[in-house]
Amino acid sequence: MQQFVVPQFIDVEDKILGPITTRQFLILLVAGIIIFLAYRFGDFWVFVSTLAIVGGLALIFSFVKINGQPFHYFILNILQTARKPGLRIWNKSYTKDELEFLRKAGTEKVAPSPKEAKKAGRRHIRDLSLIVNTGGYYSGANGLQRENNKMPNNLPK
Repeated sequence: MQQFVVPQFIDVEDKILGPITTRQFLILLVAGIIIFLAYRFGDFWVFVSTLAIVGGLALIFSFVKINGQPFHYFILNILQTARKPGLRIWNKSYTKDELEFLRKAGTEKVAPSPKEAKKAGRRHIRDLSLIVNTGGYYSGANGLQRENNKMPNNLPK
């Protein structure tokens, strides 16, 4: 049987200069070039503003991690979340053509009427929490049940 080497630590970036990774080095290099061009060809205040804005963004994108992810992944996640709704609801409604096709096929499906959601009262929530906390021994209106003496005897009846 042939053996293969399985790569480990694939989420750790390669370091090129001390603790600086390739991605961080390239970001800082591009920012340094932009700042140098502003120093060389721009006014003093253009240089200072470019230094503050571009340098600050370069440091943030290079070194800041949020929840263990690089900052640019965090920004991408924010943009994707803003574009997509958090709650997706699928309401299937048949067109006349689809209904006609289903009738001909003999598999006419009737869309169920929307049911109203039941309101959960305090007593119902309390009973559910007791069922969960007792591992299913509590059964609502009947109280606690002891099956095969699995429950300790010191519990209230």
